[in-house]
Amino acid sequence: MPTSASNLPTIHTVRGTKAVLDADLAKLYGVTTKRLLEQVRRNTDRFPHDFCFQLEKEEMAALRSQIATSKSGRGGRRYAPWAFTEHGALMAANVLNSPRAVQMSIFIVRAFLRMRAELASGADILKRLAGIDRKLLVHDLVLRDIYRKLQPLLSPPPGRPRREIGFHVK
Repeated sequence: MPTSASNLPTIHTVRGTKAVLDADLAKLYGVTTKRLLEQVRRNTDRFPHDFCFQLEKEEMAALRSQIATSKSGRGGRRYAPWAFTEHGALMAANVLNSPRAVQMSIFIVRAFLRMRAELASGADILKRLAGIDRKLLVHDLVLRDIYRKLQPLLSPPPGRPRREIGFHVK
């Protein structure tokens, strides 16, 4: 089930890849950030470094204006957030057991199935276009052959010039 625009997480570019921060992903799946990260820790073998990674201080500083974090000592976050790539977000949906995470997991699988079907239909279209291209090449060769055969008929015959008929004034 897709979410409304207000519930969509912000996608950031971190380390050259698109990623969603843990708090946004937890909100999307209807769990707390603590619960999300707890499941990631319990299933570390399902989350390699290209699925999720913890931000470094420089990366946090670059995103600080875009994310809501409070200063340390004021009750806010005291550790660096985790960033989840699209594969990590899907894996998080699989390890969480909230109704929303289950819905999102099913939605993502259906989206991939639909995308695969569209790619297959695109392959059929490409096959048909290749057949049309082959036919056009054959027609082009036939038309060139016909043109070559008609060329001599369109030009005047070689030989001596014919005598003009009619009255001529010199």
